[in-house]
Amino acid sequence: MKLIYQQMIGFFVVILTTLLIVSAAVINYNNRQAYETTWVQLEGYARNFGDLFTTKDKRTGEYTAISTDFLDEVQMVLRSDAVVYAVYNADNEQIYPSYSVSKGNQPSLSSSVWKTLKSGKSVRKQTNRASGTQGPALGNGAELTYVIYPWFDSNKKFVGAMFIASKVTKIRSTVQEMEKNLFTALLLSLLVALGLSFLLAHFYVRRINRLRSATRAVADGNFDVELVSRGRDEIDDLANDFNLMVHSLDESNKEIARQEERRKQFMANAAHEMRTPLTTINGLLEGLAYDAIPEEAKDKSITLMQNETKRLIRLVNENLDYEKIRNNQIVLNKRTFNGTEALSNIVSQLQQKAEAAGDQLLLTSQEPVTVFADYDRFVQVVFNISQNAIQFTTKGQVTLSITSVDHGVKIVISDNGIGMSDDQLQNIWERYYKADPSRKNTKYGESGLGLAIVHSLVEQHYGTVSVTSALHQGSTFTVFFPDEATAKEKAITAERKTIKPKDN
Repeated sequence: MKLIYQQMIGFFVVILTTLLIVSAAVINYNNRQAYETTWVQLEGYARNFGDLFTTKDKRTGEYTAISTDFLDEVQMVLRSDAVVYAVYNADNEQIYPSYSVSKGNQPSLSSSVWKTLKSGKSVRKQTNRASGTQGPALGNGAELTYVIYPWFDSNKKFVGAMFIASKVTKIRSTVQEMEKNLFTALLLSLLVALGLSFLLAHFYVRRINRLRSATRAVADGNFDVELVSRGRDEIDDLANDFNLMVHSLDESNKEIARQEERRKQFMANAAHEMRTPLTTINGLLEGLAYDAIPEEAKDKSITLMQNETKRLIRLVNENLDYEKIRNNQIVLNKRTFNGTEALSNIVSQLQQKAEAAGDQLLLTSQEPVTVFADYDRFVQVVFNISQNAIQFTTKGQVTLSITSVDHGVKIVISDNGIGMSDDQLQNIWERYYKADPSRKNTKYGESGLGLAIVHSLVEQHYGTVSVTSALHQGSTFTVFFPDEATAKEKAITAERKTIKPKDN
């Protein structure tokens, strides 16, 4: 069954149930109200009769007699209202209407009823078919609702009672008329409810169909989809979640495309970089094999082959190293050491390369600064960034500094080289990315993995690395390594996040 019909039936059942409950309550109320109105009316009649029956003559001081003729005349008047009555004296003897049976069989009310009357309370009953001890034989056997009302004189003396009744058929005709009107209203209400249920179901299903259409569009590869959400209910919450999902899928798809493009570029670069030294090595080996290289040039050829072999090893190692770092397959042997001394050694190693590029390489810090890190990986991080700075700076200056800060140390590596654009800054930490693709054949940074390795190593130390740069104005890299206490605290926090709660 389609959702619109399910929703429609659901709404209709709820409305129908509500209408039925309300209708039942109204019918019950009207029924009780009809009987209550009749009882009040009957008690009013009985009270007025009692006022006549208990009125004393001012001259004689005796109660005014109510003649049978008077009662008959009143009976004739009330017949149109289907009202009948009987009168009892203080001795529980029916004095009206008259009876033709012997005194011993004269009609009377039950003792329990009589006791209630003498206590000053009236008796109300919905129906009465009985006679004798329960009440007089009135109404020609018709079903009656009645009131037995006690009479008291001015001295609070019980002087008699009146049994006054109305035929139930009159009450029921009134109730049936009300029920008929209510039934008509119920049918009209159900028709309106049916239409309203359809509109409500259509409203909700339309929102869901809109979500279905958007889902199909995403399945077809269209990520330029966004649902309008007003934040009113769970469907709007679902629309928000859908928008977030589409945005995430779009970003993932773009990232996959970027990574694939960079992978292709890397493979092309790697093939190019490997082909050159392999061609050189192969040519030299053939020359040596066929004795085509002069004896005085053989040492130079061997040295050249060694350099090209080292270049290949470095290229392969960078890729293997990055994969190990990215997959957390390396073990960091952290310890405390003099960071200033480590930076001084790096400057010494890179001095020749800086001079070859016409750069001035300076270490501005002299005071010893204690660092807590894996020494080899610390050197690798600073070395890679410094080497990049030299690579993209010509006849300029590259400066290194290290200082103690709160909860760790800060290393700053600045240059005044070619700098980077905003787009380049967003991508330099990603693997295979080269800020300057034209430099494919440089001696350094062949793979485009250097800064990706830096970023991964710093993260594994629970540190941070950032960069600020502007085109033709140089770049500044800032690396933070936490101290021992901070690093251990962050390690514990990270471990807690990775532990999944056990299923109960």
